[in-house]
Amino acid sequence: MDVLKKYGIIDNVPESIKKHIERGIKGSIEETPKEGDRVFNKVENIIIGSNYIALEAAKREALRLGFKAEVVAKDLSGEAREVGMWLAEIARNKKASRTSSEKLCLISGGETTVTVKGKGKGGRNTELALSFAMAIEGMKGITFLSAGTDGTDGPTDAAGAIVDGNTIINAKAKGLNPEVFLNENDSYNFFKKTEELLITGPTGTNVMDIQLILIDS
Repeated sequence: MDVLKKYGIIDNVPESIKKHIERGIKGSIEETPKEGDRVFNKVENIIIGSNYIALEAAKREALRLGFKAEVVAKDLSGEAREVGMWLAEIARNKKASRTSSEKLCLISGGETTVTVKGKGKGGRNTELALSFAMAIEGMKGITFLSAGTDGTDGPTDAAGAIVDGNTIINAKAKGLNPEVFLNENDSYNFFKKTEELLITGPTGTNVMDIQLILIDS
């Protein structure tokens, strides 16, 4: 009730909800059970799927495929475009410091956000991928994927996108301005034009997002 009053929305709340809250204040409805309540005595929670589990599975598969694999971040958050630039910097540094024969797979996961200022169409993964692509323009030997594990990225039918050092070069050759698409939060339509969307369909699970950076030349 205090929160509803604080934000001045108490008059917008349905009467049935206000009455329910008032009954709770009067004590005629039990408070939500808290930690230590006896109702939890026979409750056991088992986590069978998580972003961490997915990252470790990706690492095992990368190792099986002959990559030197490393999880570089388990809790990505913040603005997608900024995270894209940060991951690109990691990729550049790893590429510069590796031995010529090493094939690297850098893995990360979490869930970023997008502050929508434009009128385009996209999601956090395609925006992150576009930012990454812009930061590695012209670089060889780096491939990047960012995707939602549920197969959906924002209000789109894509899970995310796959980019490399040629993404921006090829886009510009088609007359596309990546900065305009990024500023308009229109990453989905950018990658639809470059044919780099990753479309998997619904996967039946959701453990946030995964990013893969492959460095192999």
